[in-house]
Amino acid sequence: MLIADDHPMVRQGLRVFLELEPDLEVVGEAVDGAETVRLAGELDPDVVLLDLVMPVVDGLAALEQLAEQGLAERVLMVTSFGEYRSALPALRAGARGYISKEVDPAALATAVRAVAAGHVLLGPQVAAQLLSQAGSSASAGGASGREPQGPQLTAREHEVLDLIAAGRSNREIARSLNVAEKTVKTHVSNILMKLGVADRTQAALWAVRHQE
Repeated sequence: MLIADDHPMVRQGLRVFLELEPDLEVVGEAVDGAETVRLAGELDPDVVLLDLVMPVVDGLAALEQLAEQGLAERVLMVTSFGEYRSALPALRAGARGYISKEVDPAALATAVRAVAAGHVLLGPQVAAQLLSQAGSSASAGGASGREPQGPQLTAREHEVLDLIAAGRSNREIARSLNVAEKTVKTHVSNILMKLGVADRTQAALWAVRHQE
């Protein structure tokens, strides 16, 4: 993986911990967004740990450049900004995950593995705030709060989709909505069909990128 952060101590701390994991290897470090884009192209890392606030080219601008190279899906944003206002632009630009620097090391390693495997990974604070924002939008405008040209999901399907985006399993969604797990599976199948996506990962990305 490539670590991109302008603070030397942060880079060193991440490298020391992550290289203790037998299946994780740090192939490079970048101190700003421009260097991140250059090294990502040269080193071809499986995962890019990308800080949001960096000199020369900031994290979001670097992410947009990585997207042009087809590398955005390898990006895990690791930042101090643990709120949806900064998470949404990153996810819409193509990042696979968004996690706070305050998470414990084991959770960070799990996040790296998840992004490497192609999954969407949101830190719990970000996920909770995304759901809260979604709920506020729904309360203010009902189903019309979504993009008018988007798929016609039912109110229940919107709820299930938001929980998918928060990383919940079918069993957890069933408990949260007080319905049978079989019912959730049916909703998930309908959501995938209506969105025209192949799996839950793509559905979660659609959800966070189209949230108001």
